Amino acid sequence: MEDYKEKFSKPCLILALETSCDETSASVVADGRIVLSDVISSQIPVHQKFGGVVPEIASRKHIENVIPVVDQALREAKVTLHDITAIGVTYGPGLVGALLVGVSVAKALSFAADKPLVGVNHLEGHIFANFLSYPELEPPFMSLVVSGGHTSLVHVKGYNEFELLGQTRDDAAGEAFDKIARVMKLPYPGGPYIDRLAKTGNPQAIAFPRALTGRDNFEFSFSGLKSAVLNYLHSAAQRGEEVNNADVAASFQAAVVDVLVSKALQAANKCCVQKIVLAGGVAANSELKLKLQQQCQQAEIGLYYPETILCTDNAAMIACRAYYQHLIGNYADLHLNAIPSLKLGAGK
Repeated sequence: MEDYKEKFSKPCLILALETSCDETSASVVADGRIVLSDVISSQIPVHQKFGGVVPEIASRKHIENVIPVVDQALREAKVTLHDITAIGVTYGPGLVGALLVGVSVAKALSFAADKPLVGVNHLEGHIFANFLSYPELEPPFMSLVVSGGHTSLVHVKGYNEFELLGQTRDDAAGEAFDKIARVMKLPYPGGPYIDRLAKTGNPQAIAFPRALTGRDNFEFSFSGLKSAVLNYLHSAAQRGEEVNNADVAASFQAAVVDVLVSKALQAANKCCVQKIVLAGGVAANSELKLKLQQQCQQAEIGLYYPETILCTDNAAMIACRAYYQHLIGNYADLHLNAIPSLKLGAGK
């Protein structure tokens, strides 16, 4: 990577916005890796009573929260909009109404302050969260992106070069966690509750299926697993049998984790990389981190995963990604629009 200190005479400050789902976030990051502020306004209490995110409500809440969040991020970083080098914003993938709020505000700030605008892919942002937790981390590496909306294996060849090896054909892993938690009457978001409940259960109690386990198959599918768990619960209810929820949670979680870990290791070996990077909300899952650590140690592969606050949707990861796009002049114009189904590595 070129020496940015030769290119820029003062710290490069990126102000970024993230509104892809149900978190309104703004952050200021210096020189790509130093977080000066990362403000997150979560909507979880609002959506909890519905058992999931309601897109229209999410959009309205973003409209209410986005300007106060941006103001707070600038205050906490002790900078003004005049000090900012460039403005980054998530423009996809995500909920279209939610994305449009962040994109509209970022374009307005860019125009008013005459600052370059950088459109950031949300998935790339999740991967780059690891650069904030590990200043020494550099590409190439294999990234396992696991969240409520995405499950992907990405070969990160450089700061601006990505190869998507495979992704889910149906439900994302985090989505499956939330759906099973809802059926088990656990609070939303369900992932952390299943993780906690599974600690007291037997992961081998119920033989739930693992899909697409063929060698060098880097695609995922969790809809069959989800159906198997639902059928198990419904059948037990119809027979009047008592269900051990801890065993169900542990067995379900083990089925998800086994597939994620085995495919991540296979992908790293296939691409001849010695580092695996975990990213996304499910990166906070304790069983996934434990199994990956064990397997990576045996294979002598380095494992990296961000601190918990950077696993969820946040603007600091978007600012980090925007910084590396800024270095190569990968800017967007004021025609930038939200793309809810944006693919990895797509141009601006």
